[in-house]
Amino acid sequence: MRKQKLVVAISSRALFNLDESHAIFETQGKEAFCRYQIDHEDEILAAGYGFALVKKLLAINETSLNDPFVEIILVSQNSADTGLRIFNSIAHYGLDITRAAFTSGASPYGYISAFGAHLFLSTNVDDVTKTLDAGFAAATILSGSSLTAISSQLRIAFDGDAVLFSDDSERIYQQRGLDVFAENERHEAKNPLLDGPFKDFLAALHYIQNQFDPENSPIRTALVTARSAPAHERVVRTLRAWNIRIDEALFLGGLPKGAFLKAFGADIFFDDQKGHCESAVEQQVTAAHVPHGIKNQKTP
Repeated sequence: MRKQKLVVAISSRALFNLDESHAIFETQGKEAFCRYQIDHEDEILAAGYGFALVKKLLAINETSLNDPFVEIILVSQNSADTGLRIFNSIAHYGLDITRAAFTSGASPYGYISAFGAHLFLSTNVDDVTKTLDAGFAAATILSGSSLTAISSQLRIAFDGDAVLFSDDSERIYQQRGLDVFAENERHEAKNPLLDGPFKDFLAALHYIQNQFDPENSPIRTALVTARSAPAHERVVRTLRAWNIRIDEALFLGGLPKGAFLKAFGADIFFDDQKGHCESAVEQQVTAAHVPHGIKNQKTP
């Protein structure tokens, strides 16, 4: 058995389109929702915003059928009874998902650690926030994202500060301004940034990449950051200290990110700022908001 495997947990509403049944839950209550799910359990659900990503992740296992690189875990606030429709849809689409947690309305975030997940994707902001607060990578998939995959290679793009890295430098920028931030990054250039919530997820992707020749890797990664020179040096040295290769790095100096993400062909983009996520969605790139760091702190 493989020593290291990428484990991604995804909620049922991120994997499939459950808008209709969720609307019934919101307007008519739990009992009406349960009746609806059971009455329609033989009707196949349409793909949700995370479906295409899951398909590409599972496709990586086709290169090593007896020792898979990736496992997808389903986590759902459905009960096992109402969740039968979800597993019927999983079987219909041929998704190799065998492990699941059904919590009957309770937040599933506590099971992320138990499953050893490197990433949790959901449409529920509260569940995502609790998971991040517990120290695990998590993001909210935004509606309006594209389901269209450009190539068979999985392409994942990350923001830097508050996502891959801590938000310490971002705090300096927000609280003391650009000049002080730039001076701090020059002074600290040789000191690696502290880990952000997505560091371990990136490391797990990097492990898979290292099992292939670079030209045949099923995964390609990109850093897409608002930083510019000279603040780039600390980022480069941090990745070097982590011994992690990132395939492409875009230092945009505040330019809108959407067009660059489209050019990269990102299947998903993780950012702590909703404005950058919206820029991606405008370019038909799936975006996932990471509600972490100073930009997401609620003001008193």
